[in-house]
Amino acid sequence: MSRNISEWLKGIILELQEMFFFSAIMVERIFRRPIYLFETFEQMHFIGIGSLYLVILTGMFAGQGMAIQFTYELADMGSKNYLGRIMAIAIIRELGPVRTGLMIAARVSSGITAEIAAMVSSNQVDALRAFGVDPIRKLAIPRLISLMVMVPILTVIADAVALLGGWMIATFIAHISSTLYWSNVLDRLRFGNIAIGLIKPVVFSLVIAFIACYKGFTTTGGTKGVGKSTTESVVLSSITILLVNFLITKLVVSLFRGYL
Repeated sequence: MSRNISEWLKGIILELQEMFFFSAIMVERIFRRPIYLFETFEQMHFIGIGSLYLVILTGMFAGQGMAIQFTYELADMGSKNYLGRIMAIAIIRELGPVRTGLMIAARVSSGITAEIAAMVSSNQVDALRAFGVDPIRKLAIPRLISLMVMVPILTVIADAVALLGGWMIATFIAHISSTLYWSNVLDRLRFGNIAIGLIKPVVFSLVIAFIACYKGFTTTGGTKGVGKSTTESVVLSSITILLVNFLITKLVVSLFRGYL
C-alpha cells in the first residue's frame, strides 16, 4: 500500500517537473522567429469571438444572482445603498477573473489539447519536424499569445456585463437609484482593484496554455489517449486556476493594500 502511494507521488512529481520544463521552453520560444501571425489571429478569433457569448451570458446571470443575495444581506444591516460598492469589489477582484478563467479552461483548454493530441497521434507533429518546422513555435506559441491577449479582454467584458446585471437588480428589485449604484461602482475602481482584476487573467491564460499544450504534446495511446488527455487538461487547468487565484489574492492584496 505504502509502495503504491510512493510510486503515485513519484509519478506526480515527475509529471510536474516535465510540465515545468515544457512551460519554460514555451516561454523561451516566444522570442524566436518565425512569427506565425495567421495562426495567432485564427486562435484569437477562436478564443475571443468563440467564447464571447459564453462570457456574456454567464456574466449577466452571475451578476444578477450575486446582486440579489447581497441586496437581502445589506438590507438586513440597513446598508442597501452600498450594493454597488460590494458588487464592484466582488466582481472585479474575484468573480470576473475566476469565472472567466474557468469558462475558458473548460472550452478552450479541451479544444487545444484535443487538436494537438490528434496531430500527435496521426504523426502530423512528426511531419512538421521532418520539414524543419518547430511544432512548439507553430502550434503552442500562437495559442499562448492568443490566450494572453484574449483572456484579459474577455474578463473586462465579463466584469462590465456582471455589473450591468447588478444594476438591473439594484434598480428594479432593490429600488436603488442608478446614480447611487454607479457612483459606488466608480468609487471602487481604484488602482489596486483594477490591478488585481488584470493580473489574474494574465496568469490564468498562462496556466491554461501551459497545461493544455503540455497535455496535447505528451499524448500517447491513440484515440483513447486523446480523450484521456483532454479530460485531464480541463480538470488540471480548473484546479490550478483556483489554486493560483488563492495565491495571487494572498500576495497581491498584501502588496496593493493601500490602493484598494
